[in-house]
Amino acid sequence: MNILLSNDDGFLAPGINQLREALLNVAHVTTVAPDRDCSGASNSLTLRNPLRMTTHGENFYSVNGTPTDCVHLGLGLYAHDPDMVISGINAGPNMGDDVLYSGTVAAAMEGRFLGHPALAVSLACHHHDTERHYATAVAVVLQLLQYVQNYPDQSHMILNVNVPNVTLEQLRGWRMTRLGNRHRSEPVIRTQDPRGREIFWIGPPGDAADAGDGTDFHAISQQCVSITPIHADLTRHQALADSQRWLEACHVKA
Repeated sequence: MNILLSNDDGFLAPGINQLREALLNVAHVTTVAPDRDCSGASNSLTLRNPLRMTTHGENFYSVNGTPTDCVHLGLGLYAHDPDMVISGINAGPNMGDDVLYSGTVAAAMEGRFLGHPALAVSLACHHHDTERHYATAVAVVLQLLQYVQNYPDQSHMILNVNVPNVTLEQLRGWRMTRLGNRHRSEPVIRTQDPRGREIFWIGPPGDAADAGDGTDFHAISQQCVSITPIHADLTRHQALADSQRWLEACHVKA
């Protein structure tokens, strides 16, 4: 199996390096990751500045760009016709509304745009956690790789995988889930730099709002692996008929 591996935490992040070492035992792996932390980059592309690649070992590269840039360059220049694109392991969950901002999910989505099945993998740890069980998430990916080739919708496969921050022995199962929702994020934090100039920080994300049974939030709270099939079609299909009637009632002229 040929795999293109990327992330949004940067090429030095422990998640991507531990996953890379494990995948090298079962696959040919090309790793192309940002040269810095690009969390929250979403699907952004670098269009106004040149991109540069730096080699860090055999088939291991960093790019001065976004996760989406990395997948473009990896698939266009270096990957050996990959069977799959894997993004992660992210340090922190990507659940609910997070997927709209996540560079981890964006890298997987770009792989799908460019014709390859994709996994986005996140460890649902938090900044205050003293222990981060990346080994559990690595084991989950290795198990998934045994079965994803039988996934019923290969041509559209993007699986958003969140793994609870527990040991492998503490996992309580696997769940197919839908995306939950968060409360709106905390207000912007307004402060000053050491020279008295005004600066701002984006507030932290809100707590879970829709976290009931069947959601990714609920699965993680039960120490279960959450797997959510996602796609990039943002059309609200159930609103098309009502929206068409509304437009006709407006008597809009061509």
